[in-house]
Amino acid sequence: MSRQNTFPKSDAARTGTPTVSVVVPSFNHARFIQTALRSIFNQTQAPAQLLVIDDGSSDGSPEIIERILQDCPFPSELVARSNLGLCATLNEGLARTSGDYFAYLSSDDVWLPDFLEARVSLLEDTPQAVLGYGHCFLIDAANQIIDCTLDWAPYANGNAREMLLQQTFAPMSPTVLYRRTSLEKEGWHEQAKLEDYDLYLRLSTEGDFAFDPRVLSAWRQHGHNTSQDFSWMIDARLAAQRRVADRLGLSAGELEHFQRVLLFAGVEDLLRLGEKSKAFKLLRQSLGGAPSTASLLRPLARFCIPYSLVKWHKNRKQERAGERYGPLII
Repeated sequence: MSRQNTFPKSDAARTGTPTVSVVVPSFNHARFIQTALRSIFNQTQAPAQLLVIDDGSSDGSPEIIERILQDCPFPSELVARSNLGLCATLNEGLARTSGDYFAYLSSDDVWLPDFLEARVSLLEDTPQAVLGYGHCFLIDAANQIIDCTLDWAPYANGNAREMLLQQTFAPMSPTVLYRRTSLEKEGWHEQAKLEDYDLYLRLSTEGDFAFDPRVLSAWRQHGHNTSQDFSWMIDARLAAQRRVADRLGLSAGELEHFQRVLLFAGVEDLLRLGEKSKAFKLLRQSLGGAPSTASLLRPLARFCIPYSLVKWHKNRKQERAGERYGPLII
């Protein structure tokens, strides 16, 4: 099924204003897709074009999308086809669109109204940057704010290499706007299991990551997020580092060091989830990756804490986030 649109040249393109193309990769998010799309419609700087690619949904998403796109105030198109995977979908979206900048919004995530305008301004002011990104709310299925990267992620502005190699966090996808000329050189690796991290490593060799500390987007956490499986994510990050090591100019010794650092950083993530056996296995693999003796003592102490207490602390943290930030206003 395809809702065709030839994407006529926008007013922005005719006047020389920087243009943005937006792609929404859709897969079985019928419950959330309307919120995602309307957050794009409500942008203070409208994209030149919106392309929605449904990647073989079985929950009626294409019919919902087709109906919602009737309200789209700028050129839009729906392509519905069989499943090819997220990376192939993003590469297809990149090839089908044009403009100065490119962004994608997953079909369960949300942009706040100033997102595109702020990111375009950031990249216009930072010509050496390959992408712009920022902080992000984490929301639940009911649009309640349960966390915010502002409270725990010391993101880097400029050279992102050390951040990507030594931390378990990276720019969250709904916060990113790409410079198209840089993105087209790389694209998404279609065999990569963690699509954005692999791309970020490669892009970090091409230029800076421009950082905006404002919170202008929201990543939705719900029962079907693959990103909740930290063990899987850690393995995917290790594989990406090995693939890109030559591009990064890493020696065998440096690669081994950064792999241990990443493994150690993942220990606390697993402990926060109560996965003590997986965390202990990871700790044994990552000895030597701790930046200091004090940092090694912290996860060791966590092994002694009952998971019931860890879960209580997590729930209380989510409550405090809701109290601090209030409801998400789209």
